[in-house]
Amino acid sequence: MSIFLQYLFAGLTIGSIYALSALGFTIVYNARRLVNFVQGDFLMLGGMVTATLVPFGWPLPLAIAAAIATTIACAALLQCLAIAPAKQADPVSLIIITIGASIFIQGIAQNVMGRNQHIVPSFTGDAPLHILDASILPQSLWAMGGAVVLVAGVAWFFNRSLVGKAMRAMAINPMAAQLMGIKTRSMLLLAFCLSAFLGAVAGVLAAPITTTVYDIGLTLGLKGFVGATLGGLGSAFGAVAGGLLLGIMEAMIAGYVSPAYKDAVPFVLVILILLLIPQGLFGSRVKDRV
Repeated sequence: MSIFLQYLFAGLTIGSIYALSALGFTIVYNARRLVNFVQGDFLMLGGMVTATLVPFGWPLPLAIAAAIATTIACAALLQCLAIAPAKQADPVSLIIITIGASIFIQGIAQNVMGRNQHIVPSFTGDAPLHILDASILPQSLWAMGGAVVLVAGVAWFFNRSLVGKAMRAMAINPMAAQLMGIKTRSMLLLAFCLSAFLGAVAGVLAAPITTTVYDIGLTLGLKGFVGATLGGLGSAFGAVAGGLLLGIMEAMIAGYVSPAYKDAVPFVLVILILLLIPQGLFGSRVKDRV
């Protein structure tokens, strides 16, 4: 039982990071019907900028704030300089734009912050805590707790705030929302900034556990996308559930089978999802009428 709990805690920890990444994918997808493959680089920037500033004497909270601000600025530039000028381009063209932007961001990060792995110090030390005969690091609690707070905050924003409701209206029917006076371009910019905020915070929370490097966004972005697809692309609840489920599955396979197969899980899941349930576990079932 203690071994199972150990793997479960590990799965929930990394699954919380995947869930935040998947939620970022979902927010942009709902706003623009765009799969934004820069989402993984938002996580990378959060961790890398923090890890780069701390050795220069920056206090950790200030370094984290600077990392989040930098990531949001990159997202705003992406929307204003690359996505918005594309206007009504087809989805494949937009995906190619985001892939190109991802490669560009990785190149800049590599040249400015280096190719070596970086470490962010743990927020509250490294002494493990013991829960029901299993051990868990304090940083894991930060990751899980941070994910809970952020997901709750996003839920409140979209369900209670006027701006959040406007973004939901735009996601449902952009033309009708525009006719009602909603500034769709501003809403799109806000969607990118919100996804960047979630990604940056997730990257900061994960960096003390996984370390960070300029190309880690490839892995985290892919797994966040798989989590969003598993839960149902476009469903916020599905994104969070899919990310957590992916993390737990990875931990269980690494623990009970072999760590060598852990990274194969996302690819197998993508194939199974596309073949069996292309709408995802919690996606809407759409029926066409003839």
